[in-house]
Amino acid sequence: MNPSSKLRNPDYTPQDATPKRRFPIRELVLFGALFAAILAVYAIMGSAYSTRMLVEAACYAILALGLTIQWGYAGQFNAGVMGFVALGGFCAMLFSVPVNDAFWGSELPGELGRVLLYGLAAFVVVLGATRLDRLGVPKKLRTVVAVVLAVVLYLVVISLLRDVTSQIQSQAGFVGGFGLPAWVGWIVGGALAGGVGYLIGHVCLGLRSDYLAIATLGIAEIIKAFLKNSDWLTRGTATVSPLPWPTPGPAELGFTLARAVYLSLTAVVIAVIFFLLHRAYHAPWGRMIRAIRDNEVSSSAMGKDINKRRLEIFVLGCILMGLGGGMLGTFNSLFDPQGYLPLNHTFLVLVMVILGGPGNNLGTIFGAVAVYIIWIMSEPLALFLMQLFVSLGESAFGWEAPGNMDSRALQARVLVIGMLITLVLRFAPKGLLPEKIKTHG
Repeated sequence: MNPSSKLRNPDYTPQDATPKRRFPIRELVLFGALFAAILAVYAIMGSAYSTRMLVEAACYAILALGLTIQWGYAGQFNAGVMGFVALGGFCAMLFSVPVNDAFWGSELPGELGRVLLYGLAAFVVVLGATRLDRLGVPKKLRTVVAVVLAVVLYLVVISLLRDVTSQIQSQAGFVGGFGLPAWVGWIVGGALAGGVGYLIGHVCLGLRSDYLAIATLGIAEIIKAFLKNSDWLTRGTATVSPLPWPTPGPAELGFTLARAVYLSLTAVVIAVIFFLLHRAYHAPWGRMIRAIRDNEVSSSAMGKDINKRRLEIFVLGCILMGLGGGMLGTFNSLFDPQGYLPLNHTFLVLVMVILGGPGNNLGTIFGAVAVYIIWIMSEPLALFLMQLFVSLGESAFGWEAPGNMDSRALQARVLVIGMLITLVLRFAPKGLLPEKIKTHG
């Protein structure tokens, strides 16, 4: 029956061309296997240890969601996850730690505020110098004036700041915190990470993806170095602990129940983020972001503001990284600037996104929990196997057990994660739960 006869036949009913939804067999199998793995960990390691592992995995899931919308939605490779996580942890510490009366009861807050105002004024002066060409000043002369002013004013402000910070360290130790609920620090940490992401994106998003990765990695190291060396603000290598929880702690409920309550809080946060990202992904905004990712030239020809949209998605991802960093720092009840390592807070999150599937929010959550379980359990499993082989070797061949088996087992984490990422890139380059791209036509 040709198309014209179909139109003339009154009994003909047009068929819906939209493909039917498939039954989510892969999702059910993968999450079923993940659930079985979690039960096995509970049976082997105990409820307190396993619940702690799940809370940390949930915090890492928030970080991974931030990276998957940058990389999966917009194709932006952010290699500076560690820096935004550190900003979130810093804000969680600053807002939740009790007030330091030795600092606020002296004249030091006024002196510090005056120096910060000097710094703000210097920034405004330098910014105004960069606009001198609008008054008829040649661009070369404008650049020279701006650079000279920036160097001179920086030296002046940093000299004044060093005098004040040395007094803070000698008289009060460090500035302390604000004594507010921890969730306030989470929100501010997300906002601060988003603000830093805006400054980075405003400058670097015009670069190619590989140069963007180098720039974000360098800025993350700068953030870490600043927090590590600012003893007056973060106590540096001395660390700050304990950080209060927004939920009842182990002293009130015990380790297992307190961690379970914290896990429930993180699960609610993940559910809200997942719902909002799902709505945004299927909204016109999400389709536009993916169109820019897939074909930037055609999107620009259609009148889309490429730079603005790319900046939006970059800032949004940084906000989630700051939020997850704040929740992770609060749960660990410790702020240690030296503890923010690229291997743990950048590469591990990248592996989570690759395993789950860039651009798939559900796959990212699966990848975060699965990879973190593998990361944590690699050490005890490797130690068990090493002890087994050593015992067999002692009984059969008279081998002597090495004295550093614990440290060797710890290094098995890197080996296992390396093998995992190799296998995934070989057999599932789009992830175990790849992004579902709908085609029309």
